Amino acid sequence: MKKLHRICGLILVCFVGIHLFNHLCSLLGADAHLAVMQQLRKVYRNPFVETVLLLAVIIQIISGLRFVCSKQKHKWTGYAKWQVCSGFYLAIFLFIHVGAVLAGRYLLGLDTNIYFGAAGLNSFPANLFFIPYYTLAIAAFFIHLAALHAQRMHKNIAGLSVAIQTKLLVITGVIIALTVLYGMTNGFRALPLPASYNIF
Repeated sequence: MKKLHRICGLILVCFVGIHLFNHLCSLLGADAHLAVMQQLRKVYRNPFVETVLLLAVIIQIISGLRFVCSKQKHKWTGYAKWQVCSGFYLAIFLFIHVGAVLAGRYLLGLDTNIYFGAAGLNSFPANLFFIPYYTLAIAAFFIHLAALHAQRMHKNIAGLSVAIQTKLLVITGVIIALTVLYGMTNGFRALPLPASYNIF
């Protein structure tokens, strides 16, 4: 189960990295985001690739929650505690987020593009939930990676200690989360949404 969790984790890390890059393109405007997404979808919207990604999400959630339930709480110290807490949040986020995307595509008949993702971020009072929801998800992703890195890495890189490497990973995650939020909200001025995406 641990090996399967790691394999699925690597698959999702690759996809999330691409996904976050796409979201960062929103800094150049919605059109740039859509143009990059159109090219990336040629890969991850391939039926085989998409099936693998969905299976990886399901396995990651189930195996991750199983690890949380099996671990004794007195062992949740230091980096292990951050790993468990961030992993638990990511499991909840993936379940909701993937479910929402599938519902948007197959029930609402919407193209789940930047406007679908930005709908909650740019609509009051929905944004009171979605802003921390998305921001914490990106931060949790990097915290989870940082906690794993701290527990497995035992050497300095470019003169940086493991502790500093770990902190830099977390700081990078927070910066990326805030940058994505800035881009997806049109510089905090509210991204204009097509009428069909005013779902909140």
